[in-house]
Amino acid sequence: MSNPSYTTSFTAGRSPDQVIDAITDVRSWWMTKVDGDNRAVGDEFSYRVPGIHYCRMRVTELVPGQRVVWQVVDNHMGFIEDQSEWKGTEIRFELSERDGGTELRFTHDGLVPAYECFDVCRNAWTFYVGDSLRSLIETGEGKPSDPDAISLGEEAARAG
Repeated sequence: MSNPSYTTSFTAGRSPDQVIDAITDVRSWWMTKVDGDNRAVGDEFSYRVPGIHYCRMRVTELVPGQRVVWQVVDNHMGFIEDQSEWKGTEIRFELSERDGGTELRFTHDGLVPAYECFDVCRNAWTFYVGDSLRSLIETGEGKPSDPDAISLGEEAARAG
């Protein structure tokens, strides 16, 4: 039986260490304004998109060249009823060397189609990981959002 959690992957022509460096540079591919740090196990970081989304995460694994795992410690979305949907879920970046490059497999373990936020979150992750993070890895320039300037409609339509 397959895991219904959201997952996506791509291969980039960079080393695993270069990919880890890009993943941990969240201000360059996800949100331009992030509080805290995410470069060591135990670090916590958060971001806030006013009126839309607040999330605080803890780094639970950081294995150089192999894996980064964040646990969602706290979360609030202004557009859903069940505020527990992301709490306790894990966001995993797993790397493996492939054909002179690195395959990155991203999984938001616990983000499942039954969740009210699934469509919006799937579209956002598809953009942030598959487009912005991939661009950062391959070109050195990501496409992060300014949390004070993005709307829910823009977020929902990201890759949909």
